[in-house]
Amino acid sequence: MEKKIVIIGAGYSGILTAKKLAKKFKKNNDVSITIIDKNPFHTMLTELHEVAASRVDEDSIKINLKKVFAGRKVDVKLDTVTDIDFEGKTVTGVNTSYQYDILVLAAGSKPTFYGVPGAEEYSFKLWSYEDAILLKDHIHNTFRKAACEPNEEERRKLLTFYVVGAGFTGVEMVGELAEYVPILCEKFDINKNDVSLYNVDGLSRPIPNLPEKLSGKVTKRLDKMGVKLIMNATVSSVGSDYIELKLDDKTMHNTAGTVIWAAGIQSSDITQDAGKTLELTRGCRIQVDSYLRSVKDENVYITGDNMFYVPEGEECPVPQMVENCEQCADTAAHNIACAVRGQGTMEVYKPSFHGVMVSIGGRYGIAHVGFSNHMFSLPSFLAMFSKHFINIIYFIQVLGWNKIFSYVKHEFFTIRNCRSFVGGHFSNRTPSFLLVPLRLWLGAVWVYEGVMKILEGWFESPKLSDFFGGANAWYNSILNVMNNTSGGTDAVSSGTAAADAVSSATGAVTAAADAVSSATGAVDAVSSATGAVAAAADAVSSATGAAADAVSSATGAVADAVGQVLLNFDFLGIFKVIFVSGKELASSTISDLAFKLDVPVINWFINTLILPHPGVQTAMQVFIVVSEILIGLALLGGLLTAPAAAFSLVLNFMFVTTTGLYLSTFWMLFAGVALLIGGGRIFGLDYYAMPGLKKLWKRIPLVRKLYIYND
Repeated sequence: MEKKIVIIGAGYSGILTAKKLAKKFKKNNDVSITIIDKNPFHTMLTELHEVAASRVDEDSIKINLKKVFAGRKVDVKLDTVTDIDFEGKTVTGVNTSYQYDILVLAAGSKPTFYGVPGAEEYSFKLWSYEDAILLKDHIHNTFRKAACEPNEEERRKLLTFYVVGAGFTGVEMVGELAEYVPILCEKFDINKNDVSLYNVDGLSRPIPNLPEKLSGKVTKRLDKMGVKLIMNATVSSVGSDYIELKLDDKTMHNTAGTVIWAAGIQSSDITQDAGKTLELTRGCRIQVDSYLRSVKDENVYITGDNMFYVPEGEECPVPQMVENCEQCADTAAHNIACAVRGQGTMEVYKPSFHGVMVSIGGRYGIAHVGFSNHMFSLPSFLAMFSKHFINIIYFIQVLGWNKIFSYVKHEFFTIRNCRSFVGGHFSNRTPSFLLVPLRLWLGAVWVYEGVMKILEGWFESPKLSDFFGGANAWYNSILNVMNNTSGGTDAVSSGTAAADAVSSATGAVTAAADAVSSATGAVDAVSSATGAVAAAADAVSSATGAAADAVSSATGAVADAVGQVLLNFDFLGIFKVIFVSGKELASSTISDLAFKLDVPVINWFINTLILPHPGVQTAMQVFIVVSEILIGLALLGGLLTAPAAAFSLVLNFMFVTTTGLYLSTFWMLFAGVALLIGGGRIFGLDYYAMPGLKKLWKRIPLVRKLYIYND
């Protein structure tokens, strides 16, 4: 009989629970998994402030659910749950109803307004994708309107922003807005002094989850950015153009153009409704046991923000943050698998949290991280690096490479106004059409290289022995000539050989004299012998000269050494870095400088499997020539530019590790790197080919399942 698992909510815990369950039951056809959400996408709630203040594109915080579960046995339902019948094990939505055997309640949270009059009606929220888009448009329109407002007082009122709540969401929002304000002021020609930013909270310091010292850093950073902190103040009411605060028993009525509410959250409506049957606790969260089951119904598991659970040995319940969602999803999935199969040992939820981080704009961060028994603070750069790294780890679990590429693209490569902790150094602000001349030139060079090898006979007979051997001999001659002893010995040896030649020639003279003696009666013989004597005399003269030259060479071998070794570094025998000049360094040009990576494994492969076999040599030559020409043609035509550039780098690496490269051709390496992204769709065939190829690639089931595609 089929077992039905239904998950309500595709937030952080819901989506991870569904993926982990799909993996556990991928071979079980008698188990079905259904996930229900009112949106067709998963939203990165921790990044909403980045969209609201226009630092990243709005699509960067959305993850399509069908893409997440492509190739997995998870049925995604777009519906809004209105009721849960725990006795009948039925979930009712606006569109239809769903039967379940195991229910996972991961419906998330919503803002809480603490009964403050006008707060819900007149303030902007920041707890959904729609909230972020609405706030983004409002901020932009406010500055546009203020730029046309002639009345100074009205303009200042329009440009007065209050962010209520100095927790993570509030501080990140006001920090992001403070970073965005100078950009908007420049764009709309507004005096920055006309803009006022306030962050209000009833607590004594911002982000009380942080140590007091780090809260002080938050205060200093916000003050530096022009944000006025109003602490120990509660909001008593909010209107269309004002906010009323109570501070030290005094009520202040302040004009406000925009109020952003980030003061707290509570469980979603469906969770609160479920709490009428299950046990509801503080913050409208549902009490669970150590296995994350409702204490009132063992067939209902509660995860993420909806759960109320105090781990053994702790005094406080688990926090409503992403790390809790990630860890509880793993425990819930394991325990559900045990319950469905009726075997295995259930796990007690023992979370181990690793600290908290807050970003104040895109360039500054504060982190207090580590382990429960040892926490430490990180400087701003490392704090921001950790934040992005943790986000990437989450994306690996959810959508793999596809989302990682998208995230890095939005956070670094397309970032505007240098609003990143690495500034704008990675931003692709250079237009791609400027790469076209480089693409064409690199392509032409590769075609030329391939054609010249064909003319040299690379298709006809083995050439690699001379190709590799000549290069190695040249490097070795420079490396060996720097060894004084070796150079002198070789020259002396040459002189000895010349001396042997003198001795041999002397013997020839003696033999010729004997011939004269025995041929006294024959004129022809005398003539012949006389010629032999003359030839022998020439040999003596030649050999004597050779000997003299050899001695001279032996005397000045070291002094006349050609070339110079600039670097010869052996890394643990794994590879050797060789950098030489074909001339003395003072008289060399860039065309005389050569670089090589000498890798023993590659040398063994070439000397053992390629060079001893003429047929293999020729096949390798054909491969190299065809590759060079195809790479060149692809780059010239702008077809599959990125793969062609990558293969260009591979070929250059092959040459670096076999023959080495002169520095005058190193530009080909850097050109290949530059063309890895961009350049093909500008005046190239990729403009027509890539959209269609990407669609075909994404339709392959395995590709979608492994997320090895890019949107």
